[in-house]
Amino acid sequence: MERWLSHLNRQHVRAHADRIPSALKDVVDEPTYAKSVRYTLARNRFGQFSHSYGTLILVAVLFSEVLPWAFDWTRAEVGESAWSMAAWLVATGIGLALPNLPLDWVEQFRLEQRFGFNTSTPKTWWLDRLKALLLGVGLGYPLLVLILKTVEWTGALWWLWAWGAFIGFQLLMTVLAPVLILPLFNRLTPLPEGSLKERLTALAERTRFQARGIQVMDGSRRSRHSNAFFTGFGRLRRIVLFDTLVEQLGEAELESVLAHEIGHSQRQHIQKRLACSAFGTLAGFYAIAWLAGEAGFIEAFGFRAPGVEAGLSAGTIAPVLVLFGLLSGAITFWVSPLFHWLSRRQEYEADAYAVEVMGDAAPLVGALRKLNERNLSNLTPHPVYSRFHYSHPTLLEREAAIRAIPARPFTPSTAAG
Repeated sequence: MERWLSHLNRQHVRAHADRIPSALKDVVDEPTYAKSVRYTLARNRFGQFSHSYGTLILVAVLFSEVLPWAFDWTRAEVGESAWSMAAWLVATGIGLALPNLPLDWVEQFRLEQRFGFNTSTPKTWWLDRLKALLLGVGLGYPLLVLILKTVEWTGALWWLWAWGAFIGFQLLMTVLAPVLILPLFNRLTPLPEGSLKERLTALAERTRFQARGIQVMDGSRRSRHSNAFFTGFGRLRRIVLFDTLVEQLGEAELESVLAHEIGHSQRQHIQKRLACSAFGTLAGFYAIAWLAGEAGFIEAFGFRAPGVEAGLSAGTIAPVLVLFGLLSGAITFWVSPLFHWLSRRQEYEADAYAVEVMGDAAPLVGALRKLNERNLSNLTPHPVYSRFHYSHPTLLEREAAIRAIPARPFTPSTAAG
């Protein structure tokens, strides 16, 4: 299905490659449009190769019985405690990530470099992965131990307690990551004093949006792609702008982008996404607990199922966790259009909020056009492909929705309601 969708999208892009569609003539010039088509097709080819490569690796791992062998060796050498089983899970995760390193390298230093996006160096690239590895082990190992310990402490309802521990960890990281983790990878500096800061500060005051400050991140150190986001919760929130975004957009356009992001907050999209994520995680832990009781599941992949008398333990849950992680994508892929539909709906709402706040659609339209142009976005994706893969509406869909927004005076109570 994934290969068919990619083929469908590639054919659709090629069908519009010869000349700019009439609806896009005011959006992008001929050379930029031609380059965006080449970039889209190059990413499509790379995506098909990487997907096929990943599928072959997955099949090899699942049916070569390397996982059961490593699991049995770990049990024989260090036992079935939560500590040893968590170590096996971490080692397995690292082993499964290694085959992707060559593809990540090619994507960064061949594909992205070919189209002028890469600004990273090999040293920075390797340091990023080393830091991510150390963080993954340092944070992931204790969390896995805690999850496996819930099996020993709480019995049959372990999955409910494990879910609570996982959600608590996620919320803690949401607060701590901007302060402790993000600075390990990027330099954050306060937005300099001047008209832009005054404009953005006035916007935050006008929308009653509380934030501790506005920071600029050195995204150009790795890529010329641009972005903006919030970190933290409540009064701890910070507004973060990529330096590339500040360079690419005018002040009114930057204000409209920030108004869009504030719209997500004021429309409570962040809380809704967290709730959806929590519900999905709960369903996942329940599925893991159910599969742990089905001996045929792990036996189908070469693991030896413990007898009924063995009861629940870290050793009975660990193989299911690995297999669930490897196979769950085969299920979530089919529900991705639903989640993307919800995400696109929220993007439309945030756009509407931004237009109301700005009192004019032109700055947001200008910002979207520039971002699509500078990032060489696919301007003519196939509708079916976009439903499966795009969390944001296409440029033309967003422009049509923005221009249909009725003009009305902005007040924080009505726009945020």
